[in-house]
Amino acid sequence: MSTSNVVAGWGGPPGPPFGREASASPTDPKRGPGGPRHKRGSALLTVLWISAALAAVGFALANTVRGETERTSTTVDDLRSYYLATGAIDRAAIEVLWSALAQNDRILPKRTTRVDYQFPTGMAHVEIIPEAAKLDLNTVAPERLARLLVALGVEPPRIQAIVQSVEAWRAGKGEAFSSLPGPTFQASGTSFQEIEEMLAVRGITPDIFYGTYVPVTDAPAPGQPRLIRRSGLVDCLSVFGSKDQRVDANTADPAVLYSLGMPEAGIQALVAERNIKPLDDAKLGQMRELFGPAASFLRLEGNTIVTIRATARVRLPNGQLSDLKRSVAAVVKYMPTGYDSPIHILRWYDTAWSN
Repeated sequence: MSTSNVVAGWGGPPGPPFGREASASPTDPKRGPGGPRHKRGSALLTVLWISAALAAVGFALANTVRGETERTSTTVDDLRSYYLATGAIDRAAIEVLWSALAQNDRILPKRTTRVDYQFPTGMAHVEIIPEAAKLDLNTVAPERLARLLVALGVEPPRIQAIVQSVEAWRAGKGEAFSSLPGPTFQASGTSFQEIEEMLAVRGITPDIFYGTYVPVTDAPAPGQPRLIRRSGLVDCLSVFGSKDQRVDANTADPAVLYSLGMPEAGIQALVAERNIKPLDDAKLGQMRELFGPAASFLRLEGNTIVTIRATARVRLPNGQLSDLKRSVAAVVKYMPTGYDSPIHILRWYDTAWSN
């Protein structure tokens, strides 16, 4: 055997250099593109893509199911809160009547304006607001209405337009100052039958009517809200309001007090005092000097028509109260003795504003 043959392949035919392996032939049944190994790689890649697609579909389906579950839970909590608020209004209406009839066995203290009811399934905060706490929309003087709009933060050009529109409406010329089409004939005079008719008055916006939230003027303290509610006309005017412009001192909105001519210092003192406990005749007399000329327009308690507004929250399975709130309101008239029912519901609001 020659030396060259031994070096090249130990006696075999000449082969590739030592340490290198010849590349597989395209037609190699074991290692070529069409061989079993290539087919196994393609199948594995296909399985991975299918697995990724199924995972994406499963993830999307899980998110959809979770969203629908949360939406259903929210709807159920909203419905439960509605019935809690409705029950709280019924209970408050009866307790107000009972307290008025049985002075020596009152359920609610005299001049109660707020009460909290605890139920097994949640709680409800109830506000009792005499309509006498509001100015009568059909008789309020134009200058007083203008001052009220100033207190509500309405800009001066719009104030003038609103006052003129309200005056024209009450004079029977509402079609000339309304944002809605009116009749072709001129009426001799008319009045507002519903407070919501003010939304049709030119210049009135939902923010002016219902109120809105505005940023606090000073830097809020840690944990304090950055927005505060500013009242709307619905909190200050009513078609059942005080005819003599004398308002209930315990429940009148600060904007109403401002429209009566009460100074800022007097408004702040009055609100701070009634937040501690309802005012009585003695306390109101002690504070009269702070109120200026507006003192003659204050009264205690109201007429026989009150707004009862309840804001309810349901109790969750863990015992905590839900963040979801639902407010319901009713305008209730207490009838004199001899009527078929001592309580008449004049207005009902399934969805009410809340403070």
